[in-house]
Amino acid sequence: METRADDPSYASFVALGDSFTEGMSDLLPDGSYRGWADLLAARLAALPRPDGAGFRYANLAVRGKLIRQIVDDQVDTAAAMRADLVTLVGGLNDVLRPGCDVEVVCGHLEDAVRRLAPSCGRLVLMRSPARRGPVATRFLPRMDQLFCFIDDLAARHGAVVVDLYGADVLGDPRMWGEDRLHLTAEGHRRVAEAVWQALGLPAEADWRTPLPPGVRLGWTARRTADLRFTRQHLLPWIGRRLTGRSSGDGRPPKRPQLLPYPPADPAPVPAARAVPGPQAGGPAVPSP
Repeated sequence: METRADDPSYASFVALGDSFTEGMSDLLPDGSYRGWADLLAARLAALPRPDGAGFRYANLAVRGKLIRQIVDDQVDTAAAMRADLVTLVGGLNDVLRPGCDVEVVCGHLEDAVRRLAPSCGRLVLMRSPARRGPVATRFLPRMDQLFCFIDDLAARHGAVVVDLYGADVLGDPRMWGEDRLHLTAEGHRRVAEAVWQALGLPAEADWRTPLPPGVRLGWTARRTADLRFTRQHLLPWIGRRLTGRSSGDGRPPKRPQLLPYPPADPAPVPAARAVPGPQAGGPAVPSP
């Protein structure tokens, strides 16, 4: 479907997923998260609509959710909203976990798409971005299997696929927050632009443009970052895994109802944090 900037067909948008769609780590001054879905919603809300119709947006994403939980908790709610645009991103948390059965993950995705595609005007799926490093390399066969299935699934159901994993710039460590798991504000901005362009809307920028060369941090700075990462992010994640808890336990969806959304970002946009060079190495962890 070709979409023009003055096309009012996207009058409603529902986003499903986990922490990536919730917006971590695009932190706002009030402590909440913005993220690519909010950015996209604000831009869609600003499109002129000759009939005067408003724009509505819901974000059902909850951090830490696996694909089965996304299907169980979010899909039927989203399908009932019958939105013009629906985005579904999930499964990467699963394939990064030891012992994951990728076939089972793909089965849940197929179930979700089968229920969502007939209920919305346009369905968008994604090849999720991943921070380049030893973790991504280790799980690359699983990721390839998942992403190939997403391509096939989209072809069968008329969905759009946005290839974020294939964009080298989103693998740059400087695009990832201190937890080495979630994108920075700049990363989310680029994802919003990628989806915007995939919908056929006029480009604002080339979201694939590489970051300028950076100065590599010294050994002491890298080790300090590693220790901070371990203390603040890795050890708490291990603790949750050992006790069977998730960071999303008891947390409601970000924006559970399909309600009017303003045609501008509702909160001040924080400046992207400057990073002098690639962040320290070391493992990232699956979503908590």
